[in-house]
Amino acid sequence: TQSTWGGATLRLCLLPMKMAVVQLLALLTVAGLTAGRNFNLQNNLGYTVWVGILGNAGKGTPDNGGFALNNGERRTVQIADGWGGRFWARTGCNFNGNGQGHCATGDCGDKLSCNGAGGVPPVTLAEITLNGAGGKDFYDVSLVDGFNVPMQMKPTVGGGSGYSCTTAGCTNDLNPGCPDDLKIWDGGNVVACKSSCLAYNRDDYCCRGSSNDPNVCKGSPSAGYFKSNCPGAYSYAYDDGTSTYTCQNTDYDIIFG
Repeated sequence: TQSTWGGATLRLCLLPMKMAVVQLLALLTVAGLTAGRNFNLQNNLGYTVWVGILGNAGKGTPDNGGFALNNGERRTVQIADGWGGRFWARTGCNFNGNGQGHCATGDCGDKLSCNGAGGVPPVTLAEITLNGAGGKDFYDVSLVDGFNVPMQMKPTVGGGSGYSCTTAGCTNDLNPGCPDDLKIWDGGNVVACKSSCLAYNRDDYCCRGSSNDPNVCKGSPSAGYFKSNCPGAYSYAYDDGTSTYTCQNTDYDIIFG
Protein backbone atom coordinates (compact mmCIF):
# COMPACT_ATOMS: atom_id res chain seq x y z
CA THR A 1 0.00 0.00 0.00
CA GLN A 2 2.77 2.38 0.90
CA SER A 3 4.52 1.91 -2.46
CA THR A 4 1.25 2.53 -4.37
CA TRP A 5 0.59 5.71 -2.35
CA GLY A 6 4.18 6.82 -2.94
CA GLY A 7 3.74 6.34 -6.68
CA ALA A 8 0.51 8.36 -6.64
CA THR A 9 2.26 11.12 -4.70
CA LEU A 10 5.08 11.16 -7.26
CA ARG A 11 2.62 11.38 -10.14
CA LEU A 12 0.77 14.22 -8.45
CA CYS A 13 4.06 16.08 -8.01
CA LEU A 14 5.09 15.55 -11.62
CA LEU A 15 1.78 16.81 -13.05
CA PRO A 16 2.30 20.51 -12.13
CA MET A 17 5.87 20.25 -13.40
CA LYS A 18 4.72 18.97 -16.80
CA MET A 19 2.14 21.74 -17.03
CA ALA A 20 4.81 24.30 -16.22
CA VAL A 21 7.08 22.91 -18.97
CA VAL A 22 4.24 23.08 -21.51
CA GLN A 23 3.49 26.68 -20.53
CA LEU A 24 7.18 27.58 -20.77
CA LEU A 25 7.47 26.09 -24.25
CA ALA A 26 4.38 28.02 -25.35
CA LEU A 27 5.86 31.25 -24.01
CA LEU A 28 9.16 30.57 -25.78
CA THR A 29 7.34 29.94 -29.06
CA VAL A 30 5.48 33.24 -28.81
CA ALA A 31 8.69 35.01 -27.79
CA GLY A 32 10.45 33.53 -30.82
CA LEU A 33 7.82 34.95 -33.17
CA THR A 34 7.89 38.39 -31.59
CA ALA A 35 11.69 38.49 -31.23
CA GLY A 36 12.35 38.30 -34.95
CA ARG A 37 12.18 36.49 -38.25
CA ASN A 38 14.46 34.39 -40.40
CA PHE A 39 15.16 35.46 -43.97
CA ASN A 40 16.65 32.57 -45.94
CA LEU A 41 18.65 33.81 -48.91
CA GLN A 42 19.31 31.26 -51.65
CA ASN A 43 21.51 31.73 -54.73
CA ASN A 44 20.34 29.72 -57.75
CA LEU A 45 21.88 31.96 -60.41
CA GLY A 46 24.87 29.80 -61.29
CA TYR A 47 27.43 32.39 -60.17
CA THR A 48 28.39 34.32 -57.04
CA VAL A 49 26.42 37.38 -56.01
CA TRP A 50 27.00 39.82 -53.19
CA VAL A 51 23.84 40.44 -51.21
CA GLY A 52 22.95 44.00 -50.26
CA ILE A 53 20.65 44.80 -47.32
CA LEU A 54 19.32 48.23 -46.34
CA GLY A 55 16.95 49.01 -43.48
CA ASN A 56 14.40 51.81 -43.73
CA ALA A 57 15.10 54.97 -41.74
CA GLY A 58 15.62 54.10 -38.08
CA LYS A 59 15.34 50.33 -38.65
CA GLY A 60 19.00 49.36 -38.71
CA THR A 61 20.92 47.24 -41.19
CA PRO A 62 21.37 43.49 -40.50
CA ASP A 63 24.68 41.68 -41.15
CA ASN A 64 26.49 44.95 -41.88
CA GLY A 65 24.45 45.32 -45.03
CA GLY A 66 26.18 42.83 -47.27
CA PHE A 67 28.05 39.58 -47.89
CA ALA A 68 29.03 37.16 -50.66
CA LEU A 69 26.63 34.33 -51.52
CA ASN A 70 28.15 31.63 -53.70
CA ASN A 71 26.24 29.65 -56.30
CA GLY A 72 23.98 27.13 -54.54
CA GLU A 73 24.64 28.66 -51.12
CA ARG A 74 21.88 29.38 -48.61
CA ARG A 75 22.31 31.80 -45.72
CA THR A 76 19.86 32.80 -43.01
CA VAL A 77 19.68 36.38 -41.77
CA GLN A 78 17.83 36.99 -38.49
CA ILE A 79 15.91 40.25 -38.38
CA ALA A 80 13.96 41.89 -35.57
CA ASP A 81 10.19 42.04 -35.79
CA GLY A 82 8.95 45.45 -36.89
CA TRP A 83 11.86 45.84 -39.32
CA GLY A 84 11.41 47.23 -42.79
CA GLY A 85 13.86 47.42 -45.65
CA ARG A 86 15.17 45.87 -48.85
CA PHE A 87 17.43 43.13 -50.20
CA TRP A 88 19.18 42.98 -53.57
CA ALA A 89 21.90 41.10 -55.42
CA ARG A 90 25.12 42.79 -56.53
CA THR A 91 26.84 41.21 -59.52
CA GLY A 92 30.28 41.36 -61.09
CA CYS A 93 31.99 42.45 -57.87
CA ASN A 94 35.70 42.50 -57.07
CA PHE A 95 36.81 43.30 -53.53
CA ASN A 96 40.24 43.44 -51.93
CA GLY A 97 41.17 42.10 -48.50
CA ASN A 98 39.83 45.26 -46.88
CA GLY A 99 36.39 44.85 -48.45
CA GLN A 100 36.93 47.67 -50.93
CA GLY A 101 36.00 47.24 -54.57
CA HIS A 102 33.28 47.73 -57.14
CA CYS A 103 30.25 45.87 -58.53
CA ALA A 104 28.93 45.96 -62.09
CA THR A 105 25.35 46.16 -60.78
CA GLY A 106 23.81 47.07 -57.42
CA ASP A 107 27.00 48.70 -56.13
CA CYS A 108 26.66 50.36 -52.70
CA GLY A 109 29.62 52.70 -52.48
CA ASP A 110 32.54 50.50 -53.55
CA LYS A 111 32.44 48.32 -50.43
CA LEU A 112 31.54 44.76 -49.46
CA SER A 113 29.50 45.77 -46.38
CA CYS A 114 26.94 48.32 -47.51
CA ASN A 115 26.44 49.59 -43.92
CA GLY A 116 23.47 51.83 -44.65
CA ALA A 117 24.12 52.54 -48.33
CA GLY A 118 21.60 51.59 -51.00
CA GLY A 119 22.25 49.84 -54.30
CA VAL A 120 22.83 51.89 -57.44
CA PRO A 121 20.00 51.24 -59.93
CA PRO A 122 19.06 49.46 -62.07
CA VAL A 123 18.60 46.66 -59.57
CA THR A 124 15.89 44.16 -58.62
CA LEU A 125 14.66 44.76 -55.06
CA ALA A 126 12.88 42.57 -52.50
CA GLU A 127 11.09 44.95 -50.13
CA ILE A 128 9.27 44.19 -46.88
CA THR A 129 7.67 45.83 -43.87
CA LEU A 130 7.18 43.49 -40.90
CA ASN A 131 4.17 43.98 -38.61
CA GLY A 132 2.66 46.81 -40.60
CA ALA A 133 -0.98 47.90 -40.61
CA GLY A 134 -3.22 45.35 -38.91
CA GLY A 135 -0.17 43.36 -37.80
CA LYS A 136 0.44 42.19 -41.36
CA ASP A 137 3.70 41.98 -43.29
CA PHE A 138 3.73 43.82 -46.61
CA TYR A 139 6.20 42.59 -49.20
CA ASP A 140 6.98 42.85 -52.90
CA VAL A 141 9.66 42.44 -55.54
CA SER A 142 10.21 45.75 -57.30
CA LEU A 143 11.49 46.59 -60.77
CA VAL A 144 10.63 50.27 -60.34
CA ASP A 145 14.38 51.00 -60.22
CA GLY A 146 15.07 48.54 -63.04
CA PHE A 147 16.20 44.89 -63.22
CA ASN A 148 19.47 43.05 -62.80
CA VAL A 149 18.65 39.44 -61.71
CA PRO A 150 15.56 37.22 -61.36
CA MET A 151 14.36 37.26 -57.75
CA GLN A 152 11.52 35.88 -55.63
CA MET A 153 10.27 36.42 -52.08
CA LYS A 154 7.90 33.95 -50.47
CA PRO A 155 6.64 33.16 -46.95
CA THR A 156 7.79 29.85 -45.51
CA VAL A 157 4.34 29.33 -43.97
CA GLY A 158 3.12 27.95 -47.30
CA GLY A 159 -0.43 27.93 -48.63
CA GLY A 160 -2.06 31.23 -49.36
CA SER A 161 -3.89 32.50 -52.42
CA GLY A 162 -4.01 35.59 -54.58
CA TYR A 163 -1.78 38.21 -52.96
CA SER A 164 -1.97 36.66 -49.48
CA CYS A 165 1.04 34.57 -48.38
CA THR A 166 2.04 33.69 -51.96
CA THR A 167 5.21 34.28 -54.00
CA ALA A 168 6.13 37.76 -55.20
CA GLY A 169 8.78 38.18 -57.84
CA CYS A 170 10.22 37.71 -61.27
CA THR A 171 11.69 34.40 -62.45
CA ASN A 172 12.50 35.51 -66.00
CA ASP A 173 15.85 36.98 -67.04
CA LEU A 174 14.86 40.32 -68.55
CA ASN A 175 18.35 41.37 -69.61
CA PRO A 176 18.60 39.65 -73.03
CA GLY A 177 15.29 41.09 -74.27
CA CYS A 178 15.69 44.50 -72.65
CA PRO A 179 14.94 47.36 -75.07
CA ASP A 180 18.18 48.67 -76.55
CA ASP A 181 17.80 52.14 -75.05
CA LEU A 182 17.51 50.64 -71.55
CA LYS A 183 20.37 48.11 -71.62
CA ILE A 184 23.37 48.31 -69.29
CA TRP A 185 26.47 46.69 -70.75
CA ASP A 186 29.55 45.34 -69.03
CA GLY A 187 32.31 43.41 -70.76
CA GLY A 188 30.19 42.75 -73.84
CA ASN A 189 27.25 41.43 -71.81
CA VAL A 190 23.92 43.00 -70.89
CA VAL A 191 23.98 42.96 -67.08
CA ALA A 192 20.94 45.09 -66.23
CA CYS A 193 17.87 46.80 -67.67
CA LYS A 194 17.04 50.39 -66.75
CA SER A 195 13.58 51.69 -66.04
CA SER A 196 12.31 54.40 -68.39
CA CYS A 197 12.31 56.77 -65.42
CA LEU A 198 16.01 56.15 -64.81
CA ALA A 199 16.86 56.40 -68.50
CA TYR A 200 14.92 59.55 -69.36
CA ASN A 201 14.15 61.27 -66.04
CA ARG A 202 10.69 62.35 -67.24
CA ASP A 203 7.91 63.22 -64.81
CA ASP A 204 5.36 61.10 -66.67
CA TYR A 205 7.67 58.08 -66.51
CA CYS A 206 8.65 58.71 -62.88
CA CYS A 207 5.12 59.51 -61.56
CA ARG A 208 6.20 62.85 -60.14
CA GLY A 209 5.23 66.50 -60.52
CA SER A 210 1.89 66.78 -62.29
CA SER A 211 2.03 63.00 -62.89
CA ASN A 212 2.25 62.20 -59.18
CA ASP A 213 -1.27 60.77 -59.22
CA PRO A 214 -2.38 57.16 -59.74
CA ASN A 215 -5.13 58.42 -62.05
CA VAL A 216 -2.57 60.18 -64.23
CA CYS A 217 0.58 58.05 -64.10
CA LYS A 218 -0.15 54.76 -65.83
CA GLY A 219 3.35 53.43 -66.36
CA SER A 220 6.07 53.77 -68.97
CA PRO A 221 7.64 51.75 -71.81
CA SER A 222 9.80 49.84 -69.33
CA ALA A 223 6.79 49.18 -67.09
CA GLY A 224 5.02 47.51 -69.97
CA TYR A 225 8.06 45.31 -70.72
CA PHE A 226 8.58 44.42 -67.05
CA LYS A 227 4.93 43.66 -66.31
CA SER A 228 4.35 41.51 -69.38
CA ASN A 229 7.31 39.31 -68.44
CA CYS A 230 7.01 39.46 -64.64
CA PRO A 231 3.35 40.01 -63.66
CA GLY A 232 4.13 39.35 -59.97
CA ALA A 233 6.57 42.26 -59.65
CA TYR A 234 6.19 46.03 -59.26
CA SER A 235 6.72 47.70 -62.64
CA TYR A 236 6.18 51.40 -61.78
CA ALA A 237 5.37 53.56 -58.76
CA TYR A 238 1.57 53.12 -58.78
CA ASP A 239 1.51 49.42 -59.65
CA ASP A 240 0.29 48.55 -56.12
CA GLY A 241 -2.86 46.63 -57.00
CA THR A 242 -1.07 43.75 -58.72
CA SER A 243 2.24 43.86 -56.89
CA THR A 244 1.78 44.15 -53.10
CA TYR A 245 1.55 40.97 -51.03
CA THR A 246 0.66 40.40 -47.37
CA CYS A 247 1.21 37.67 -44.79
CA GLN A 248 2.00 37.45 -41.06
CA ASN A 249 3.77 35.38 -38.38
CA THR A 250 6.13 33.76 -40.86
CA ASP A 251 9.74 33.61 -42.00
CA TYR A 252 10.67 34.31 -45.64
CA ASP A 253 12.70 32.78 -48.45
CA ILE A 254 14.45 35.14 -50.85
CA ILE A 255 15.66 33.35 -53.97
CA PHE A 256 18.04 34.77 -56.55
CA GLY A 257 17.50 33.00 -59.85
